[in-house]
Amino acid sequence: MDLQRSFAELKAQLTTRIIGQETLVERLLIALLADGHLLVEGAPGLAKTTAIKALADHLEGDFHRIQFTPDLLPSDVTGSEIYRPETGQFEFQAGPIFHNLVLADEINRAPAKVQSALLEAMGERQVSVGMRTFPLDRLFMVMATQNPIEQEGTYPLPEAQLDRFLMHVKIGYPTASAEREILHLARNDYRQGQPAAAVRISADEVFTARHALSDIYMAEPVEQYLLALVLASRDPAAVDPGLERWVAFGASPRGTIALDRCARALAWLDGRDYVSPDDVRNVAFDVLRHRLLLTFEAEAEGVTTDAVIQHLIDAVPVSA
Repeated sequence: MDLQRSFAELKAQLTTRIIGQETLVERLLIALLADGHLLVEGAPGLAKTTAIKALADHLEGDFHRIQFTPDLLPSDVTGSEIYRPETGQFEFQAGPIFHNLVLADEINRAPAKVQSALLEAMGERQVSVGMRTFPLDRLFMVMATQNPIEQEGTYPLPEAQLDRFLMHVKIGYPTASAEREILHLARNDYRQGQPAAAVRISADEVFTARHALSDIYMAEPVEQYLLALVLASRDPAAVDPGLERWVAFGASPRGTIALDRCARALAWLDGRDYVSPDDVRNVAFDVLRHRLLLTFEAEAEGVTTDAVIQHLIDAVPVSA
């Protein structure tokens, strides 16, 4: 319970710094607890970079930002072997991926080779260079961003690579009242500087919290509901015949695992020791959004993945 309170305080601290983006803050913490990676889509200037930097300030870990550009090379992310004339040997120079928290800014601007190098590190938690393999730190999380406005000269992530992300979060502009608070916060920070982090979470505490997620109770009907949602995405005609013409491919088993972990993390963050159907529904959009492949007919009709997920949630009942 003390650890839950610490994370509740961390969430409150981050919310005071990342104003108007409560969902992003919550999803960042869920990804940290569920040992996954986050893909965030939003217009420039919506505090995506600020959010993960603020999280890094409250963790006993290091942070690095990688700006993805069309001329980036895989070795710019993973590192490379450098020849040392004084020893006559090659020495591995670690790249920016060897940090605890990594921001892959505008990931869709880099070509496929660079994206694959990053996503391999995310999936395998290791980097292979030449004949050697280098493990990454146990506390390792990537937050990648995409800009939905400028799509010219970009390299969209393939569906198989998107599946490596635990969640795909879409964020929008803050409300008018939140915008006023952001303005006041920026003025204060300019005059007085940013305050020091009042809450610090160690790596061991993160690992302990991750272990605690496995003890969260999930009743059989809730588990059946979770499975039914994923299975309905693969066979939508079974729950709603009208959905079949919109869905080409449903969520993979990795989506089932992600939905389970995220629902448990959300329940734990809320201070509960059990998972409810609302927890599953709460994270379903972010977990399944990038795992559903729609048909050309759906795209022609302007149907979004969010609309399909909402149809699935409405059609799949909770078991008694």
